[in-house]
Amino acid sequence: MDNTIDKTVYEAWIAKKIGWTGKELTTKLLMEYQLSMLNKVINRAYEHSFFYRRHLKDYGKYPLTSLADLERFSFTTPQDLQTAGLKMVCVNQGEISHVVTLESSGTTGEPKRLYFTSQDQELTVDFFTQSMSMLIRPDEQVYILLPANRPGGVGDLLYQALKRLNAKPVKYGLISSLPEMLENLINQPVSCLVGIPVQILALARYYEHRGEKRKIPLNKILLCTDYVSQAISREIERIWDCEVFDYYGMTEAGLGGGMECGARCGYHLHEADLFFEIVDPMTGRPVMEGQPGEVVISTLTRQGMPLLRYRTGDLSRFIPGRCRCGTILRRLEKVRARKSGLISIGNGGCYITMADLDEALFSIPDVVNFTADVTRQADRSDLKISLYTLSRNMDESEIKQTLSSIPAVGSALAAGNFDIITECLVVTDKISANSGKRKINL
Repeated sequence: MDNTIDKTVYEAWIAKKIGWTGKELTTKLLMEYQLSMLNKVINRAYEHSFFYRRHLKDYGKYPLTSLADLERFSFTTPQDLQTAGLKMVCVNQGEISHVVTLESSGTTGEPKRLYFTSQDQELTVDFFTQSMSMLIRPDEQVYILLPANRPGGVGDLLYQALKRLNAKPVKYGLISSLPEMLENLINQPVSCLVGIPVQILALARYYEHRGEKRKIPLNKILLCTDYVSQAISREIERIWDCEVFDYYGMTEAGLGGGMECGARCGYHLHEADLFFEIVDPMTGRPVMEGQPGEVVISTLTRQGMPLLRYRTGDLSRFIPGRCRCGTILRRLEKVRARKSGLISIGNGGCYITMADLDEALFSIPDVVNFTADVTRQADRSDLKISLYTLSRNMDESEIKQTLSSIPAVGSALAAGNFDIITECLVVTDKISANSGKRKINL
């Protein structure tokens, strides 16, 4: 344990949620609670959901006697959300207070719909309250650089959480004008920003690019909604001399998931509300501790639309050993890719991810965003990169050289059935106000 790093507040919060009043939470106590909650969720889903009544018809040996028994149950998938929808709901429709529609990138085009009760949304506010308590103090001003106008949306729920902490939240919304946002930061006593990685990187690099001498009193920045590359975190910290944290959450989990502590070495997880597994993406079998695989979640406290063994598509692993903050809670390594985000290039056998491109391209000065498109013809493929930059003097050979440092790209180039096409687009004052996850387009 490192005494210079505060233990994550999640541990005391989780101990309280599971009803433990003793001196210290233990892994054994937490696992006993999770086992009890899983049995309750399974029973409730079977009794109240048409989908789960069929999905769990062979569960037979209920109740579970160990967490390992959960492996007997079939997975639920994004396709189930598309096709079953309301049949997965366990409450009367009148109790549903918020519906989220996620557009599908699959071939069917059917959207995924998620249903939440007011109690479910209260859980989300609680997630956010605990997470933000590690970053801010009462009376500090926090800019919410996320969609915030829709009641029950992510920005609105974060606003409610910050009010509970007696902070001063501002629902700014997505950044579109860099000068306008920068003037707000300079002229207001803003202590913390919460926003999308590429948007905040663009703002930081714009601040530096125009030679701004006025200081910004930022203490902490929380990045969320998309993968956070080390290149982005390093640049923001260098420019503004503040700490940058990463929040892992997904809509399917009610925006729950986990967050880094002061050690910033993996996400501590919301383990009183979510049970996490790592499975082999191909076989579905649990992997050994520390081995990479696909993240699978089961909701423990969700009322409206519980999810059992839901395959998220995120690829990660549990980090062995204790965190330096001293908590007994597990750590999930940063999610670097999704199963669907592993893109084949060349003549097969070489795969790249958006995370690979992020780490390479955001290391180039003045780059604020990019798009990536892979096109295939017969036995070859090409990668087109459209780079958004604050500089008019980008060296395209440098871009290609940077990309070739990615092992898969270098191998594909050496094989001769792959090429890189680049274009540079100059950003002046405006950036794209898009909250969606970035991906390699096919």
